[in-house]
Amino acid sequence: MEAPGPAGRTAPDGSPYPDRTQPTFEREVRRMFTHIAERYEWFDHVASLGNDFLWRPRALWDLDRFWPRPPSRVLDLGCGTGELARQLARHFPAARVYAADFTRAMVVNAVRAPRGRAGADRLEFCRATALLLPFASGSFDLVTNAFVARNLSDLPRALAEMRRVLRPGGVLLTLEITEPVSPRFSRLFHAYFDRVVPWLGAAVRRAGPYRYLPESLRSLPPRERFLEAMRAAGFPRTAARPQSMGIVTAFLGQAIVAPAQRG
Repeated sequence: MEAPGPAGRTAPDGSPYPDRTQPTFEREVRRMFTHIAERYEWFDHVASLGNDFLWRPRALWDLDRFWPRPPSRVLDLGCGTGELARQLARHFPAARVYAADFTRAMVVNAVRAPRGRAGADRLEFCRATALLLPFASGSFDLVTNAFVARNLSDLPRALAEMRRVLRPGGVLLTLEITEPVSPRFSRLFHAYFDRVVPWLGAAVRRAGPYRYLPESLRSLPPRERFLEAMRAAGFPRTAARPQSMGIVTAFLGQAIVAPAQRG
């Protein structure tokens, strides 16, 4: 039985278990990521059966075909331990990459990562929340985030903020867990995602975060509704590129027209 506490819902092993219905949800999500920061990357590799090594490079491949223009300034939101940010710095050798996360423990772990890799001198880490970005409007050519959208308390507001900090013509890339395309495969996926992954989390005393994981997927709009939300936020050109039979999807949007010019 989950026990509510001063900081929010807690699983039987004491780990945070965010509850989207509560006004403390955003604080609970921050507490959850603080709790799992040390083993976050390792556990994701295990839980995804290694597929997450493929998802980010494939999303950048999709990005290149959607928008074949090298950016000069990139913002990676919810950077976690910095995995996507480091790939962005290598993928775009002339770009300055700013990697932001609203959890201090995640930023600390990202900064501790080996710095001798290509692009490390063009990579800067900071703290920021997607709902109120500390950057001037039109600051970036590209904004990215991976496995962040379903954890946001206000998706439309976050999309509007991402659009605000993009220059006209800039692009948003959101990589997220999604419902599989095939109903038959969906049943197999949920048997693993809804049961095995939480069991793995409980085995390493992370029951709450990995019981929350399948719940968070159910809060995410279906692909077409997600694209509609992007268009409403100021991205008239959009695309969805599923991977691994739809387990994850790269959502792409281009801010062709400045918000003040839309009519």
